[in-house]
Amino acid sequence: MTLYHIHLVMARNKEFPEGNVHRGYDIHAPLDQEGHLDKAAWDKAPSSSTVVRFWDGERSELGYLVHHPKVGWAFDYDPADDDDDETGFRLSNHVFKTGEYISIRDHGADELHTFVIASVTKAD
Repeated sequence: MTLYHIHLVMARNKEFPEGNVHRGYDIHAPLDQEGHLDKAAWDKAPSSSTVVRFWDGERSELGYLVHHPKVGWAFDYDPADDDDDETGFRLSNHVFKTGEYISIRDHGADELHTFVIASVTKAD
């Protein structure tokens, strides 16, 4: 299985008109030929797919990319607590390539934040 490093940074918004490179995610996940999250590859080694949430002024959070049958892909920081999960808007349909935008629902809030994919590279 080939893992990719996907680096997301906060896109422009009202609070940050220029975006914010100090808020985002570093994701290690398998992608298929078209750049979609590869569920079949993920099924073989789900613990290999990790996420680090970095948010200026806060301690970074380490979690896993998980797939729930009802909600699809999510970032899970504590397997014993579903309240900390962050879901993305239609992550199953997104193509993960540089310059594309992704929306993620912040844990503990109903607010969606938009991120731009800053880079996608093969992970070491």
